[in-house]
Amino acid sequence: MAFDERTEELAVKAAQGDQTALNELLRKIEPDVLRHSSRFLPCRQDAEEACQDALLQVARNIHRFEGRSRFSTWLHVVVANSARSTYRSLKRRSVEQAGELPQQRPDPRRTSVIAGSRVDILDAMEDLEARKPDLIQALVLRDVSQLEYAEIAEQLKLPLGTVKSRIHEARKQVRQTLGDSYT
Repeated sequence: MAFDERTEELAVKAAQGDQTALNELLRKIEPDVLRHSSRFLPCRQDAEEACQDALLQVARNIHRFEGRSRFSTWLHVVVANSARSTYRSLKRRSVEQAGELPQQRPDPRRTSVIAGSRVDILDAMEDLEARKPDLIQALVLRDVSQLEYAEIAEQLKLPLGTVKSRIHEARKQVRQTLGDSYT
């Protein structure tokens, strides 16, 4: 997500409490947030749910945006966290409803190689987050959000070498979880 200067200006004004700027900002970023959420979640409805959650989080927390980094960098973190949170919530609901209702949509692992791969990767990322939570944010920002190492270091307030080390270790851990079929 790379935004023009107008979007960045709207974010600064919204962070300062300008409600009109916030409303315009939310309308402007929604398509990009949905597209980015779709990178995480294989089902369109799930991506839309994550998108709405991310937009709500932006509205609630825009005052925390300090303007030290670009708004687009800050938004990457919000969207990634919302998408992963939505995935965990959907997974929990699926387990709870397993005995109550028939499966309402086909398992993407059986219907699409690409969607199934994304689900496997999300499972591996969830496993990594449970075991080594300090590694997951750097991995998501680099490999999903495709931010530069320097942007990640700035966003996470970590030295560049630490960011590179965490990403390397996170990739190694995810590869181990996924097994030989992903090498």
